[in-house]
Amino acid sequence: MGETMVIRALVFDVGETLIDETRIWSRWADRLGVPRLTFMGVLGGMAALDRGHQEAFQVIRPGLDLEAEIAAWRRDDPGGLRENFDAGDLYPDVRPALAALREAGYQVIVAGNQPPQAYDALAAMDLPVDAIHTSAAWGVEKPEPGFFAKVAAVAGRAPREILYVGDRLDNDVRPARQAGMRTALLRRGPWGYLHAASPGAAEADLVADTLTDLPRLVSRLT
Repeated sequence: MGETMVIRALVFDVGETLIDETRIWSRWADRLGVPRLTFMGVLGGMAALDRGHQEAFQVIRPGLDLEAEIAAWRRDDPGGLRENFDAGDLYPDVRPALAALREAGYQVIVAGNQPPQAYDALAAMDLPVDAIHTSAAWGVEKPEPGFFAKVAAVAGRAPREILYVGDRLDNDVRPARQAGMRTALLRRGPWGYLHAASPGAAEADLVADTLTDLPRLVSRLT
């Protein structure tokens, strides 16, 4: 029989795992001149159709050049948060959960699909983590296998010793599992709720309602 591999590191997605994106999407709705409920509803539709959030912009405003719009927004509101986040967007369970995991002896890492400026925003929060990484810095995004190869490399662990935590089956659970990692699906955000209610949720090693559930749930994995 082979050696049992226990979880030694937990790696966390960012959007709708650590960061509540409500304020971000609300600002986008205001920027595009549509009611906030409309924008949120279209986002939910994309989640239900297993389509990416960027497609919501094309539904709201067909032909929108998103990068050009972000650049224009930056010129119009240079001092605002715009499409970005800060510590006020952290879900309330983030700090206590990450601290509890570190106190339990786990390595705790943040690694998600994020633009260059997200690193500084996350670092400024002084989270109880061992490291923070972004797709922009790595030059590769989820669900590409190269992203998860980077995760294993920075953790310095065998893939089976890593639990990747995220809110999506397509971007988090499935590619992390294909990379040989264990996975946790967080029932949070539009994709998280829908994916947790789907048959595909069985593909995750565990499904959690809150991050504070993780120390208990992870201790049960073998």
